[in-house]
Amino acid sequence: MTETLHTPPSESAVIGPVTAPAQEPDKAPRQLKRSIGVVGGTLLTLSCVTPASTLFVVVPDLFSSLGTATALTIAIGALLCVGVAFCYSELGTLIPSAGGEYAMVSTMAGRLAGWLVFVLSLLVVMIVPPVIAMGTADYLAPVVHLDPSYAGAAVMLLATLAGLLDLRANAWITGIFLVLEVVAAGVVAVLGFAHTERGVSSLTDLSVAAGSGSGDGTKTVTAMLIVSGLAIALFVTQGFSTAVYLSEEMENPRKNVARTVLLTLGISAVVLLVPVAAITMGAPDLAALTSGDISGMVAAWSSSGVGTFISLCVALAIINAGIVMVIQNSRVLFASARDKAWPAPVNRVLSRLGGRFGSPWVATLLVGVPGAALCFVNLDTLYGVTGVSVTGMYLLVAVAALLARRGSHRHAPAWRMPLWPGVPVVLVAVLAYVLSRQETAYLLWTGGIVGVATLYWLLYLRPRRDSRWLVTLPEDVRE
Repeated sequence: MTETLHTPPSESAVIGPVTAPAQEPDKAPRQLKRSIGVVGGTLLTLSCVTPASTLFVVVPDLFSSLGTATALTIAIGALLCVGVAFCYSELGTLIPSAGGEYAMVSTMAGRLAGWLVFVLSLLVVMIVPPVIAMGTADYLAPVVHLDPSYAGAAVMLLATLAGLLDLRANAWITGIFLVLEVVAAGVVAVLGFAHTERGVSSLTDLSVAAGSGSGDGTKTVTAMLIVSGLAIALFVTQGFSTAVYLSEEMENPRKNVARTVLLTLGISAVVLLVPVAAITMGAPDLAALTSGDISGMVAAWSSSGVGTFISLCVALAIINAGIVMVIQNSRVLFASARDKAWPAPVNRVLSRLGGRFGSPWVATLLVGVPGAALCFVNLDTLYGVTGVSVTGMYLLVAVAALLARRGSHRHAPAWRMPLWPGVPVVLVAVLAYVLSRQETAYLLWTGGIVGVATLYWLLYLRPRRDSRWLVTLPEDVRE
């Protein structure tokens, strides 16, 4: 089990089994300000799931490969995510740290496992925002034509500025945007159901167009294709984990983290699945569904004005997602520096907090500005890497959940999942199988990055285990 630091209350800080001298005031672990409850946390977390931008940006790729099996695949992914959410809820209330997954896994499964989870989570949180941000230009096209790279960079910089504000203010900003994207998803659902071309049985028809033309015939979607698609299906609902990253800034985290995680997953699954079902049933033909041109179908079902409204709502949803992702990602970097993952000068810079708003401003800039630069790089293949990373991260979290009731944690006050240990055992088996069915190239890319990270652990962190990679918990959640 990893050593865990708490903000020192007096003259000493407990570091594992030994007692170390007090740290100097300017070097003491810094603590984020508690300012949000379940409502604010749910708004921020839902905004990270961003169901509308997921529906319009990611789901079309699933339609192109899975056709009518898309809704079923997402439903299976959401069901798996219920088990994952149970693990996050229990671990997040035991270890309410801005470090999120890595803090939970480090504490329960050891430092190396926690470090690898950190690397996987960093891959996810650094790649996804600029990729999604570049989609803004497509949905602003009815009003203004922009270069996707420049539009994406502008969104990332705007999100960075918003990320420097107080978290409570951001909860309201993202809440307003969230209402618009839920309305957009609702309009798509209503239009799809109103123009139904096929019955409910089509949702389990498991067919996809063989080519781009309407007369090219159909192919059957195999079970193996559905299993391969589960990595992306897990990705489209994975934003509920943001609640764990925000746990250090939540009031009463022992109760509110679990409530926020489970509430967010339930709402996002409904907001995503209902429009997907409506599109599947309302598409003019299988070729149109497989093309994934949701905006075109919306315009055909209604008018160009409604299509423009939906497109603008999606553009706002993408901006909204960018803001929340920058907030989340900056907390991860802040926590890693506070937990001494890097050389001392880097740790000092990354753990700085802004005066008035209390936000980790250096970490925020280091997430947003490089994200803007990444908008000028071809990141298409990194969608596959992201799917592999999410699946591997969930796998390690499930392993940590199996170990969450040992020793002092057995009787610690926390939300406890039902059907333990059955839920994490099943998750480990299923996720390992899903991981084995991913494309070799994506597995090699992710494996190579994890290999480099392991070398950093062996050569730098492990030899300095008394002073590096020490998970910090806030003082007010000490047992």
